Amino acid sequence: MFGRKNKFVSAPARGPRDAFSETVVRVVDDIGPAVIGVRRTSRQRGLYDGAGSGVIISPDGYALTNNHVVRGAGSLEGILHDGSVASAEIVGTDPDTDLALLRLHGKGHRAAELGDSNALRVGELAIAIGNPLGLQATVTVGVVSALRRTLRGESGRLIEDVIQTDAALNPGNSGGALVDARGAVVGINTAIIGGAQGLCFAVPSSTAKLIIPELMRDGRVARGWLGIGGQTQELSRALVRRLHLSAEAGVLVVAVAGGGPGEAAGLEEGDVILKLDGEATPSVDAIHKLLTRERIGRTVELDVLRNGARTKLKLAVTPRPEPKAA
Repeated sequence: MFGRKNKFVSAPARGPRDAFSETVVRVVDDIGPAVIGVRRTSRQRGLYDGAGSGVIISPDGYALTNNHVVRGAGSLEGILHDGSVASAEIVGTDPDTDLALLRLHGKGHRAAELGDSNALRVGELAIAIGNPLGLQATVTVGVVSALRRTLRGESGRLIEDVIQTDAALNPGNSGGALVDARGAVVGINTAIIGGAQGLCFAVPSSTAKLIIPELMRDGRVARGWLGIGGQTQELSRALVRRLHLSAEAGVLVVAVAGGGPGEAAGLEEGDVILKLDGEATPSVDAIHKLLTRERIGRTVELDVLRNGARTKLKLAVTPRPEPKAA
């Protein structure tokens, strides 16, 4: 045009990928086929009413996801990496850690390896794979922003040792995989902070490894129960000094369940629990942390403040009752 010949310049040959890209591509190739979409139907109307993500952890179809993804579902389906659909059933749930274990129908599934989240370091590469807003097999990349955070679960208990990352998550990522540079799943993506950017959280694989056997065996995780309602109670410095206490707070008993272990032990409203088996209990969460399966069936010693004086009580820990269905 205008008397000049058009010149076509060929693009330069593409060289090898940089090491960062190679790592991400390798991880996605390895783990991507193990990440599924989780589609749920309404129990009342039988219509699709939500979706999330999950990660297959065994070739026979066991998959981890979030409890809040499957809670109240009428039926579940897993959308596999190739677009095929497999029906799924709930094996067990644990609202306290917001984890659930599913079983997909079929065999020979591509599975991911659960890694060691305890070995993570702040600043490590973190790769999130999931299905945000129904967009299958979406990959985002960031770093491990912080470790050992705590996050309040649906049940009111704290989820311990939560991983914070800035790998972008959106609704639908819940239950998907957080993967390290070696291609091991180190977390199950669970939450974002609304209105914030780069504040995303995952339940660590170490927590998942602890509860998977119980979910497979019993469908739930057994935890101990005191049979009381409590709240954190700050103590005056003068009282702490006078009684030589190791913490400046305890758990105030505000209610005692009839027929529960607390009533049998003699706990009364107005008591302040200072220690359980010699461990300080400065908060309700501290008591929750101590009431593991190992203490069920055992008698523990409570150090209690009553009417300004310390007293000791013996309490037989029983399993926490299952919540009544809505």
